[in-house]
Amino acid sequence: MNRSRVQGWLFGGSIAIAFLLQLMPLPLVLSPLKPYWVGLVLIYWAIELPERVGLGLAFLLGLLGDVLTGELLGEQALRLIVLTFIVLRFRARLRFFPVWQQAFAVLVLLFNDRIVTLMVRGFSGEAMPSMVFWLSPIVGMLVWPLVFLLFDDLRTRLRASD
Repeated sequence: MNRSRVQGWLFGGSIAIAFLLQLMPLPLVLSPLKPYWVGLVLIYWAIELPERVGLGLAFLLGLLGDVLTGELLGEQALRLIVLTFIVLRFRARLRFFPVWQQAFAVLVLLFNDRIVTLMVRGFSGEAMPSMVFWLSPIVGMLVWPLVFLLFDDLRTRLRASD
C-alpha cells in the first residue's frame, strides 16, 4: 500500500476514533471532564496537514457530530469552523511550539470553543451551565501531549516504513 493511502487511512481512522470517543458514555460524575476529542484531532491535523483540513471539512464533520450526538444542528459545525479557522490562521506559530506550549494554546482554543458553545446555546434559549462546564478544556490541555505524540509517532513510523 502506498504512503498517501496509509496516511489517508490514518487521517480518516483518527477522526472516526475521535467520534467514537466523543460518543462513549461516561458516568454522570465524569461526563463534564470528557475532552472535545473531535476538536483535538482536528487541531492536530490542521497543524500537521493544513492542505487536507479546511473549513469545509470542519463544517461537514461538525454536522456529522451534531447528527451523531443529537445536538442543535449546526452547533458543532460552527464550533469546529471557528476552531479550525483559528488553528489555520496561527498554524505557522503553533507548529514550532514545544508540546507544553502547544498544550496551553490548545487550552485557549478549547476555552474559545466553550465560549462559542455558550453563545449558541444562549441564543437557543438554554440555561447557563454550571461551573463544571469549564473543566473539559483543562482536561483537553492535559490530554493534548498524548494525542500529539501518538499521532506524531504513527506518522513517523509511516514515513520510516517507506
